[in-house]
Amino acid sequence: MITLASFPSLWRTVSTACMVLLLTCGGVGAAEVPLVDGTHWTRSSDEVKKAYLIGLANLVQVEAAYYADNPALNESGFSPRVARGMKGQTLVGVLEALDKWYADHPEQLQRPVVETIWFEMVVPALRQSK
Repeated sequence: MITLASFPSLWRTVSTACMVLLLTCGGVGAAEVPLVDGTHWTRSSDEVKKAYLIGLANLVQVEAAYYADNPALNESGFSPRVARGMKGQTLVGVLEALDKWYADHPEQLQRPVVETIWFEMVVPALRQSK
């Protein structure tokens, strides 16, 4: 699994980004938070992309840990399936794969990054592992 401890320089970037978001968006409702799509992705620096991916990885880790005592959810839930489908992937590998996918599909820049990860990386890997 990807962790912040593996990328100490990103820790400061992620911490700063979280603090800025907390201070500026503390009262923002979920409907007001934009879904990161290919347009956001292609305009972001590699550091911001890595911070986004680390945030997703942390979300998956937290949710998987939360549901670890429930075998039914552990097998069929979103996070456990993401963890299985992304096993062996590296931060840089996922970043490069997303960069390539959006470069190859400029007409789909409106597609959310999490959707692209799910359908282009996770689902194919889960099919191969069966």
